[in-house]
Amino acid sequence: MTISQGGWSGRHPIRRSRKKSYHRRAFLRRRNFTDLLVGVQMAGVAAENVIVPESVLKKQKRAEEWALANAKELDEAKKKRALTRKLIVKKAKEYAGEYEKQERELIELKRQARLKGGFYVSPEPKLVFIIRIRGINAMHPRTKKILQLLRLRQIFNGVFLKVNKATLNMLHKVEPYVTYGYPNLKSVKELIYKRGYGKVNKQRIALTENSIVEQVLGKFGIICMEDLIHEIVTVGPHFKEANNFLWPFQLKAPLGGLKKKRNHYVEGGDAGNREDYINELIRRMN
Repeated sequence: MTISQGGWSGRHPIRRSRKKSYHRRAFLRRRNFTDLLVGVQMAGVAAENVIVPESVLKKQKRAEEWALANAKELDEAKKKRALTRKLIVKKAKEYAGEYEKQERELIELKRQARLKGGFYVSPEPKLVFIIRIRGINAMHPRTKKILQLLRLRQIFNGVFLKVNKATLNMLHKVEPYVTYGYPNLKSVKELIYKRGYGKVNKQRIALTENSIVEQVLGKFGIICMEDLIHEIVTVGPHFKEANNFLWPFQLKAPLGGLKKKRNHYVEGGDAGNREDYINELIRRMN
């Protein structure tokens, strides 16, 4: 501080220096802003006189062409999806009518047989569902190989199989290690919709949309889940391709447990053929 003759002066040297620095900063800000405006104006004038290279023009034109092509592809894909959805709905209605007609015919045949004093014998089933219920302890190598051919590599794995002489002979050899029967439409639907996985490029992919089915089986006319279910239930001409597309079902342990795995089903156990009662076991394991 400075001391005057009458005492302390009213001016503080530090405050005076702060005031000077504040004004200095304000002056610099104004000058920088002015320089910026002048630079922008000069850049605008220069931009008007700049010649764009031909390579840049070609690149812009190519980008515009690609954008138009992509927009066209998206529009075509949208139209195709709409048509596919309509076709899928139409097929689902046809299949539902077909299943209902078959059920009514079966009921009518049973009624006619009962009225005549006889009974109706159902035709031989064409589809069987197999579930592995035992591990590998004390297993013969041939039995192990048959289970591998059936794609039953783990306990509680399940697969669909077409009924013929060869498959029945294989089932007879592995009967102590599996249980099997004849699934109905409801069981097939529940298995595929809830635990269905497909084989896409050797990978296990969940069947969450119809496009996954169409990608692999579209060449066989199977474009949606309803097509896949219909092909499995009816054991159609492309059953082999559809069944190989489906990954083996990984079921949970049955609710309430198993009775006795080492005994046959007719002896109070669980192994072997249980015919239509396989549907009850599928409910407990799905």
